[in-house]
Amino acid sequence: MIKLEHMSKNFGPYPAVIDVSFEVLKGEIVGFLGPNGAGKTTTMRVLTGFTPPSEGKVTVAGYDIESHSLDARRHIGYLPESVPLYLDMTVTDYLSYMGRIRGMNRKWIEERLDRVIDVVKLGDYRNTLVGRLSKGYRQRTGIAQAILHNPDVLIMDEPTIGIDPIQVVETRELISELGSEHTLLLSSHILPEVSMICKRVLVINDGRIVADDQPSALSSRLLHAERIELGVKNAEAREVINALRDLSMVVDARSDNRAENQQRAESEGRLALLVDARPNQGASEEIARTIVDKGWGLTTLNPLPLTLEEIFLQLTTEEEFED
Repeated sequence: MIKLEHMSKNFGPYPAVIDVSFEVLKGEIVGFLGPNGAGKTTTMRVLTGFTPPSEGKVTVAGYDIESHSLDARRHIGYLPESVPLYLDMTVTDYLSYMGRIRGMNRKWIEERLDRVIDVVKLGDYRNTLVGRLSKGYRQRTGIAQAILHNPDVLIMDEPTIGIDPIQVVETRELISELGSEHTLLLSSHILPEVSMICKRVLVINDGRIVADDQPSALSSRLLHAERIELGVKNAEAREVINALRDLSMVVDARSDNRAENQQRAESEGRLALLVDARPNQGASEEIARTIVDKGWGLTTLNPLPLTLEEIFLQLTTEEEFED
């Protein structure tokens, strides 16, 4: 549904996006990650026809975004980071107006309007002036205009930025539901948001794609240390930590200071520990054997994958990691 082939975008002598190639297939929900200024918004503006590429080819739903721009745009719903809303219109009037701009006839608008308002849960506000809506409900109005013409492709740029935590959760749930009906490209620098919604992640940094994979696969590919979560009974923390640090494959052992884990461990009368070990050296088996041989009680031993935050930091810094 979306295909970029060696796309670059320059602003004068300054490159914003450099030789970017990727494809989003029908029905995929793809996260587009990168730090501020990495090239996310520029790429999305090229994808939606707001600005032409300097080099390369971009197609949406099979249409070239330059030579068949109007045909391509008919298949795109776009939620920009700052939604251009008309504050002196009611929600219904605004959506009807956006439908007419997109070439929808009156019957089509009437058929879609109630459905879209119901999907984004704006029923109680359909006759409210947009200017009187909260930031979260304005965002819902922006999503409503993006899906009004029932596009095949939804492109969303930072859809939860600037709204309160409760509305973030609600908006995230709404986006997940939309992903069942549309191909979706979601731009964000909020990593937990992407990991909760998306099955595939593109990471862009300094205008270049530096990763394209599932979060779990990225974690395995970048793994330079194996992290293990431990629960131990009938032992002193310092004694366990020293014994684990003596193992040749253990890089470090320490108390697990995550508040939720500490509280649970205390209520269960055990220690909560984290161990970093060299990968592929049988660390889990050796740790378990050590704890049993010492006569302690092993209650938990869980390998932990890298978090998306850790993956992101590795991909967007200049550090080199061992294979």
